[in-house]
Amino acid sequence: MDTTGDTDLAPRLRELLMNLPGERLPITYQQAAEALGLSPPHTIRRVAQALEALMREDVAAARPLIAALVVSRRGDLPRQGFFALAVELGRFPADPARHEAAYRQEFAGVMAGRT
Repeated sequence: MDTTGDTDLAPRLRELLMNLPGERLPITYQQAAEALGLSPPHTIRRVAQALEALMREDVAAARPLIAALVVSRRGDLPRQGFFALAVELGRFPADPARHEAAYRQEFAGVMAGRT
């Protein structure tokens, strides 16, 4: 797998998400990959890994999870890995029934911080 330039992928992704107009958010993993100019293979995996790095940074800095701005094309929620890591990092409750509400709150917090 060619990951040239992936070391700077997380900060590039943060910049992209902070600068997109609010009406364009959330975006899909594929849209993020395309906006970052990633080419196959494993573009979605690389975006997911960058999002995980951003989640760790945001929790450490007590910021809303900017990763909440990226969702699956199969719905309006992030992929399962987002929720698993949010629980692991202590940001979301362990009960999956409460994940969607926690996500909506996180999304609102990120959007409020962008204005």
